[in-house]
Amino acid sequence: MLLRFEVSNHRSISAPVELSMIAVDEDRPAARPFELLTEQVLTVAGIYGPNASGKSNVLDALAWISEAVGTSLRGWDEFIPREPFKFGDGPTLTSSFEVEMMVNGVRYTYSVVVDDSEVAFEGLSSYPERRRRSLFERDGMDLHFRRGLGGLSGGTRELLTPTTLALSAAMRFEDPDVRSFGRALANIGVLGVRRRPRSRRYFGSSFNHIRRYSTERMFFDSVDPNQLPLFSEPEVDRLGSRESALALLRFADLGIDDVQVVEEGIAEAAGTSVASMPETRRYLRLIHRAADQHMPFDLVEESEGTQTWFRLIGPTVRALRTGQTLLFDEIDASLHPKLSARLLELFQDPETNPRGAQLIFTTHDTSLLNHLNRDEVWLTEKDSDGSTSLTALAEYGGDKVRRSLNLEKAYLQGRFGAVPEFDQHILRRALGLLPEER
Repeated sequence: MLLRFEVSNHRSISAPVELSMIAVDEDRPAARPFELLTEQVLTVAGIYGPNASGKSNVLDALAWISEAVGTSLRGWDEFIPREPFKFGDGPTLTSSFEVEMMVNGVRYTYSVVVDDSEVAFEGLSSYPERRRRSLFERDGMDLHFRRGLGGLSGGTRELLTPTTLALSAAMRFEDPDVRSFGRALANIGVLGVRRRPRSRRYFGSSFNHIRRYSTERMFFDSVDPNQLPLFSEPEVDRLGSRESALALLRFADLGIDDVQVVEEGIAEAAGTSVASMPETRRYLRLIHRAADQHMPFDLVEESEGTQTWFRLIGPTVRALRTGQTLLFDEIDASLHPKLSARLLELFQDPETNPRGAQLIFTTHDTSLLNHLNRDEVWLTEKDSDGSTSLTALAEYGGDKVRRSLNLEKAYLQGRFGAVPEFDQHILRRALGLLPEER
């Protein structure tokens, strides 16, 4: 589980901003405890703010370091594909990323500082007994591993270049501490973030796992009896992929009762005949119930909201089964508010999320504030120099927001800032609705 993320000098982010998943209010099921951690950890965080305030860039920065760990060994050759803040000294300054995570019950801290041409600093530490233990530290090409990791040290040095992350190289070897953390970080899922090309080759390919866990495959693939359970209730325990997907379709209350896999010959579909056995294609039909009728619909006939929910099922089931962190940009642009609320509920409820999967999302949908606790809300604003600031709602203005406060009402009233301000007079004049001043 992600505990904390800090980034500086990335896109609209100039000075360091920090996103924390540590709970302020611990006496609720959504806050997860750990034996070796004094704090409890959240499974959901929502980021609010006006357009162009940098909400998406907070997620993009976390996606960037995740992708970097997965691909720098293969894809970073001549340069590091970072995106520094464009104003002021941003392009000449280094970019820094720091991630804290709980992996297999142990806390890890990973720090990276890069410029366009090299990794300036990199360090990984663990806290197996609540005391810091440095696993490796790197200053330029000078790399030091802790005692006892000699084999890992030698192999990593052979693969290291100025533009390669040492963690990417070390993951090629079998050390359980380094490899388990590296995989957890590289395995962060991304939905909705508009990916920009990072290099001419591999950078960007690490998100193929989202496509590999598509909802269609859950119905097309054969049922694996050894799959992990999605829910803890006895009647749905140890379900196969198909049953898990159906459970989520029914959970959304879309009127869908079943899913039918249709196999059709390509030649037959085209209205032609061939002597040899035609190739077949498979597609899905969603079976709706209405009174005593059951009617099949092709997926393309469904509403945009239903299609989006259907596409989310594969990545969501995988996250819930494996305890993955999932980033979702602009959740309100894809889902009806009721479906968004149901998605949050899946991650907040220990019954449906026993492994501590996390959902971190951006949105303009203020109705979701009714489903979020004060420590699950973050606010972005754009400062006068064009940079993004990120503030925890629970600590807004330096004083703790009351737990009982109606968050949606207070947000819309402008109590926390982070809402767009409109000058109606200027707008009406620009639209030609007012006479020009003389």
